[in-house]
Amino acid sequence: MRLTKHEHAALVLVESGHSLVIDPGSFTSPIEDLVGLVGVVLTHEHPDHWTPEHLTRLLKAHPGVPIYGPAGVVHVAAGFEVTAVHPGDRLDLGPFHLEFSGGEHAVIHESIPVVDNVGVLVNDAFYYPGDSYTVPKHAKVTLLAAPVGAPWLKIGDAIDYVLAVKPERVFATHDMTLSVAGKQMGDARLTWAVEQNGGSFVDLKPGDTVEV
Repeated sequence: MRLTKHEHAALVLVESGHSLVIDPGSFTSPIEDLVGLVGVVLTHEHPDHWTPEHLTRLLKAHPGVPIYGPAGVVHVAAGFEVTAVHPGDRLDLGPFHLEFSGGEHAVIHESIPVVDNVGVLVNDAFYYPGDSYTVPKHAKVTLLAAPVGAPWLKIGDAIDYVLAVKPERVFATHDMTLSVAGKQMGDARLTWAVEQNGGSFVDLKPGDTVEV
């Protein structure tokens, strides 16, 4: 399975001639030239993780492709056919086996409502928590996409999250709001965290790929 990082929180997984798109949002350039798109996963409703324009573009290129997200996404994306997924749900899309976890977005501030959020484990190897610190149960994570910059994120919490998951490898995601210096500092902290359990940091920039 091959993973390509796109801007901010968007990811594309490719396996056996099929693709899976996760969280194409407002900070992400159009995702094009996909092979055999079998599904789109939206972890939550915030616009930096999905936009109508992205979904319209993907559906035009791949008519009928299924879209999945928590109940909050089903509500706000009412113009699209979105199938609700919940923590504990399992789903097979072509060569991809998905297991969902979590349930809620990390708290930004007490004045801002907490929305639905699901993390997704793909093929028992790759895990992406969306905007949360949910640790997948009973899984040895080969590659973790760890948020590194957000209004709800403190770098100490991000460090603790990587220490809790204990992945073999980690890369930084949710990073478009950071300066170059901020991104470098965040990467350094995630590097330290993953190395505490014998893992390694993968430095991915938009367009870069890694085998899972």
